[in-house]
Amino acid sequence: MEKLHHYARLVRLDRPIGIYLLLWPTLWALWIAAEGVPDLTILLVFMAGVVLMRSAGCAINDYADREVDPHVARTKTRPLAAGLITPKEALGVFAVLGILSFLLVLLLNGLTIALSLVAVLLAATYPFMKRFHHLPQVHLGAAFAWAIPMAFTAVTGEMPPLVAWLLFLAAVLWTTAYDTMYAMCDREDDLKIGVKSTAILFGQHDRLLIGVLQVLTLLLLAWVGILSSLGGGYWFGLLVAAGLSVYQQWLIRHREPLPSLQAFLNNHWLGMAVFIGLAVDYAF
Repeated sequence: MEKLHHYARLVRLDRPIGIYLLLWPTLWALWIAAEGVPDLTILLVFMAGVVLMRSAGCAINDYADREVDPHVARTKTRPLAAGLITPKEALGVFAVLGILSFLLVLLLNGLTIALSLVAVLLAATYPFMKRFHHLPQVHLGAAFAWAIPMAFTAVTGEMPPLVAWLLFLAAVLWTTAYDTMYAMCDREDDLKIGVKSTAILFGQHDRLLIGVLQVLTLLLLAWVGILSSLGGGYWFGLLVAAGLSVYQQWLIRHREPLPSLQAFLNNHWLGMAVFIGLAVDYAF
């Protein structure tokens, strides 16, 4: 039982924020593709897939960072960093979760199965990117947002239309913005150990560039709303999202670790606001 507890902590089941941040764009895509509530089987497959793939991502992330995490204050107590599980066990957890995710995708059409291979590649490679370039947050954005074209192909059986790729780009930019807030918490540690991030790349312009990313995200979501002929519910959801973006800017104004973490966590509510607006709009 103790080992299972360590595995649960490895995949962050005690910290579900990553599940939420992956879930909301997935639900945006499913609702727009279906123009309302999607097929129940497709909905359940994607919801389960979100949990499995985020968990798999955490396992491979900790494996990739096994030499780094012990030197970072926020991560040194993670099971792998603390020596509570072995690197082989972390890889095993990643493999099992990846296989389960693929078995789920087999319930969908062939085009979605083909796109799922890209999802696995993005999830498996993301944790290693911080050693090679300063944009691992963009790579994470692509990994998280790839559920969007998959959702459209699952619902329609066809290649994703323009609106799907606009939504994909919005999700990439949004993820880059909030994960930069997250990276601000570790900036000093990352500089010491030579790990790269957008927080380091942006430097003193971090708040400005996060703001630019937030504005572009909202503009792309507005474009999606226009192309999809969405109404008042959606636009109210976007207004709430804009207000939350301003609040996040206020939280990171001094670039302090704890408020920056709070700003990151607040993005759960932003994603939820957009989804509730969508769901209300299609319902009425």
